[in-house]
Amino acid sequence: MTDDLREAALRYHREPSPGKIAIAPTKRLINQRDLSLAYSPGVAAACEAIVNDAPAAAEVTARGNLVAVVTNGTAVLGLGNIGPLAAKPVMEGKAVLFKKFAGIDVFDLELDASEVDRFVDIVAALEPTFGGINLEDIKAPECFAVEERLRERMSIPVLHDDQHGTAIIVAAAVRNGLHLVGKDLRNARLVTSGAGAAALACVRLLNNMGLPREHITLTDIDGVVHTRRDNLNPYLAPFATDTDARTLDDVIAGADIFLGLSAPGVLTGGMVKKMAAQPLIMALANPTPEIMPEEARAARDDAIIATGRSDYPNQVNNVLCFPFIFRGALDVGATRINEAMKVACVHALADLARREESDIGAGAYEAEPSRFGPTYLIPRPFDPRLITAVAPAVARAAMESGVATRPIDDFQAYEARLSEFVFRSGLVMKPLFTRARAQPRRIVYAEGESRSVLHAVQTVLDEGIAEPVLIGRPDVVGHRIEQSGLRFRAGQDVELVDPQDDPRYREYWTLYHDIMGRRGVARDEARSLVRTNNTVIASLMLRRGEADAMICGTEGRYHRHLRHIIDIVGRRSGVRQLSALAVLIMARGTYFLVDTHVTPEPSAEEIAEMTILAAEEVRRFGIAPKIALLSHSNFGSSDQPSARKMRKAMRMLREQTDLEVEGEMHADAALIPDLRNELLPGNCLDGEANVFVMPNLDAANISFYLLRSLGEGVAVGPLLIGAAKPAYILTPSVTSRGILNMSAFASVRAQRQGAD
Repeated sequence: MTDDLREAALRYHREPSPGKIAIAPTKRLINQRDLSLAYSPGVAAACEAIVNDAPAAAEVTARGNLVAVVTNGTAVLGLGNIGPLAAKPVMEGKAVLFKKFAGIDVFDLELDASEVDRFVDIVAALEPTFGGINLEDIKAPECFAVEERLRERMSIPVLHDDQHGTAIIVAAAVRNGLHLVGKDLRNARLVTSGAGAAALACVRLLNNMGLPREHITLTDIDGVVHTRRDNLNPYLAPFATDTDARTLDDVIAGADIFLGLSAPGVLTGGMVKKMAAQPLIMALANPTPEIMPEEARAARDDAIIATGRSDYPNQVNNVLCFPFIFRGALDVGATRINEAMKVACVHALADLARREESDIGAGAYEAEPSRFGPTYLIPRPFDPRLITAVAPAVARAAMESGVATRPIDDFQAYEARLSEFVFRSGLVMKPLFTRARAQPRRIVYAEGESRSVLHAVQTVLDEGIAEPVLIGRPDVVGHRIEQSGLRFRAGQDVELVDPQDDPRYREYWTLYHDIMGRRGVARDEARSLVRTNNTVIASLMLRRGEADAMICGTEGRYHRHLRHIIDIVGRRSGVRQLSALAVLIMARGTYFLVDTHVTPEPSAEEIAEMTILAAEEVRRFGIAPKIALLSHSNFGSSDQPSARKMRKAMRMLREQTDLEVEGEMHADAALIPDLRNELLPGNCLDGEANVFVMPNLDAANISFYLLRSLGEGVAVGPLLIGAAKPAYILTPSVTSRGILNMSAFASVRAQRQGAD
C-alpha cells in the first residue's frame, strides 16, 4: 500500500463521520401519530402478531432482511490474528457490500471470544435477532467446528464466507475454464498450495460437483498432505494421499488445475511448465499471488490464469457470491445454506459469464466490456445482473431441497422486484415496458456504433420492446458486436444503415436540400451532411416513415442534435417551442422537471404550453401529474418579472386546462403540503407535487443536476417533447440501461403517434 493510498483510505474511514455504516429508519416519524404507531401503544400489535405466529417476525420486523457479520478477528485476510477490535473496519466493509449489492441490512459483531464453545454460545443466543449469520475471518481449524455447531443449533442460514464464498467463485471459474479448453471435471487433476479453510471448502465443493477425490492432491506449509503425516486433523484426513511425494514440485506434473490459497511465490515457472496442456492456474494469495500472471504466462502461453487481485483479469472475489446467496436464502426463509444452494450459485455465476458482459460492470473498472474467454471466466462484481441471476437460482434450489419456509410462488414477479432494486428505474418504467412489448415499433439509433447502444439493442431484442435500426459502418458495428460478445447479427436480426453506402443516399440528400435549401444549405453541403451526420440520417428516416421513432445524443452536444431534429422532424402542429422533460427517480419518489435542456428564457405562453405537454408525458408513466410552478416568489410575494411570468402562466393553465397545478411558489411549499396550506389555504394542489416547472433553463438545469447528485437520483431521459414525431436526444453519460428505458418510452410514444 502506498502512502497516498493509506492516507486516502484513512480519510475515507474518518470523514464525514467515522466508519462506513449507520442505522436509518425505514418509516416516517414526524408527528404524534407516527410515534404511537412506531412505539407505544402501536408496537404491541406487532409483538402480539409474533406471539401468535412466530414467522410473522419476517413481516413486521427487519429480521427477515437482517444478517449478522460475525468475527473474532483471528484470521483477517492479509493481516492475520489482529483481534476483534481491529477487525471492525473489515466487518463494516462487509456490511456495506451486503447493502450495496443486495439491499441486505447488517449488524457487524466483533466478539472477544477465541474459544469455540464461547463463540458458538454467543452467536447461537442471537438467533431471534437475525435472519442469517455470515461468519468471517475465523482461523482454521476452529472455523470448521464453529460453523458445524452453529448450523446444528440454529434454524437460520449460517455461512463461513471465507470457506464457501471462495469455493463457489473458484468452482464457477473452474467450470468455465475447463469448458474453454474442452476438459471434463471428472477427468481433471487438481493440486493445491494451501490446505486451510478456503482450500478445503474448494475441494469439497468441486468433489461434490464431480471431481474425483483421488484426483485431488493437497499441499500446505509442511508439504504434501499424505496419509503418513502425524499432524492430520479430521478435516484434512479425508483428502490425504497415499504417496511418497513430499513437495509441490513433486506433484505438480500433469496437473490440470493449480489452486493456490497460500503464500507469495510458491509456484515457479518451472513448475508451471510441468503442468498438463492448457492448465488452469488459480493463484489466489493476496495481495501477492503464488505466481504473478506475467511469470506464469511466460512459462506457458496456453495457461488460463485467475488471481485474487482487481488489477488482473478473472478476479476471484467473494462479493460475487455472498450478498446474493444470502438474498436468495432470506427471501424464501431458508433454514440453512446447503450444498444444492451452493451448486446453484456456481452454475448461475458460470452461466452469467458466458453471456455478454454488462457495460455497467465494465464501466466500473474503466474497461471495455469483455466476452467469455480466457480473460473473462467469471462476472465482475459491479455487474448489475448478478442479483437477478444468482438470488433466484439459490431461492429455487432452497425450495427444491426442502429448506425454504416461505416458498416463492411467482418467480417472474420475484425477479422483477430484484431488477427494481438494482435498476431503480424498473418500477417506474414497468408499465411502459409492458405497453412497448404489446406493439413494438421501429426505432432508429443514430449512434449505432456506440457500445452502450449495442448493449442496449441486445436487451431491446431480448425484451421484445422495439424493432431496432442501427446507423453505422458495417465493419465497425460487426467488430464491436463480436468484441462485446453480443448475440445479435447486424443486418440480419436488426436493420443496418451504412451512412457511407446506402442505396437511398440520393433520396436522403435531395430531401434534406429541399428542406434546407432556402436556409443557406448548398447541395454539396447537403450531400456531405447526409454522408457524415447520423442524426441527420435518422431524422430523415423518421420524416420519411422508415422509422417510427429515433434516439440520438450518446455522442456530441445536445443542441447540435436538437438543431437537426427541429429542421427535419419539426414541431407538432400548434407547438411554439420544443422542451425537455427530465425524470428523476429518488429515494422518496419520482419527480419530473421542465424544461432542463432547450429554451433559455421561455415566455409565459411557452411555459404554459410546456406544462401541458409535460403532463401528457407524465401520464404515460402511469403517474397522475401534480404540477408546481416554481419561483423565488410565494403566491405574489414578489413582483419581479420572473414571478409575474409564472403567475401569468398559472392563469393561462387555469383557463386552458383542468390540470392539478398551483403556483407561483417556493420549492419547499411544493413538497410540504402543510407549509403550502398555511401560506394559501384552499390551494389547488393536493399533497406533494411531482412535476416542477421552472422560470428558465438555468433554474431547471441546475436543479436537475443538483438533485440528481445530492439525492443520488436515477435519471430517465431527458424526454424531448413537442416534436412532430418521437425523436429523443440523450446525453453522452447515459448507460445502456438509460438507452433501454428511452427505447421503451419511444416505442410507446410511437404507438400513440400511430393511433393519432
